[in-house]
Amino acid sequence: MAKATPYFSEDTFKFLRQLAKNNTREWFLANKPRYEASVRGPCLRLITDLADPLKDISPQLTAIAKPVGGSLFRIHRDTRFAGDKSPYKTNAGMYFSHAAATKAARNDAGGGAPGRLDAPGLYLQVQPGHCFLGGGIWHPQPETTKRIRDYMISNPASWKKATRDPKFRKQFEPGGESLVRPPKGYDPAHELIEDLKRKDFIASAQLDDEMLLRPDLVKQLMARYTLMAPMLDWLCGSLDLDF
Repeated sequence: MAKATPYFSEDTFKFLRQLAKNNTREWFLANKPRYEASVRGPCLRLITDLADPLKDISPQLTAIAKPVGGSLFRIHRDTRFAGDKSPYKTNAGMYFSHAAATKAARNDAGGGAPGRLDAPGLYLQVQPGHCFLGGGIWHPQPETTKRIRDYMISNPASWKKATRDPKFRKQFEPGGESLVRPPKGYDPAHELIEDLKRKDFIASAQLDDEMLLRPDLVKQLMARYTLMAPMLDWLCGSLDLDF
């Protein structure tokens, strides 16, 4: 039996570290073949190999291995409204969206196009010292946030079951932004008030760089994504989406 080939290599991290120190178009263009060989190519191969396993979690999860317009985020930063004019991201990000989600692109500040459909998905980031995976709904629109909060009020037990299982809590940390005060119209004494204050409904797990170098990376990722499935299923239920 042929030995499995790792997706990423030491040069993946070396390239990203060097890009962080030389974040210019001139340096990137001179090193673009390395980007394609050590970052983009491995990401696309990983996305391809995750497509079928993700369907086992939910047929609604999509993994699209395209250089542009698929699951791989662009390496170029949108600097139009950013104080930092560095042209390139220093990480590789992959997002496995729900099939019902629109293709409206989010900008670097976390915005989205009007009329987009909020839906939960899964994420993977490759960055030296900051690799992680996660999932949920990040920066939902106000009407989406209200639907999730109201569903949480009506279904507290199922939310706790999805997000407070010991295996889930051992692996994942809730993340994103939260309100300082309870949202208007919700009981400040509610048992789930800290969750009701959330503006993002996401969780994430940090990954050692070494894990990204393992030939069984798909197996490692799927073990964690599977633990996240109940939270995604719950979020889909709150928005009347199939899972």
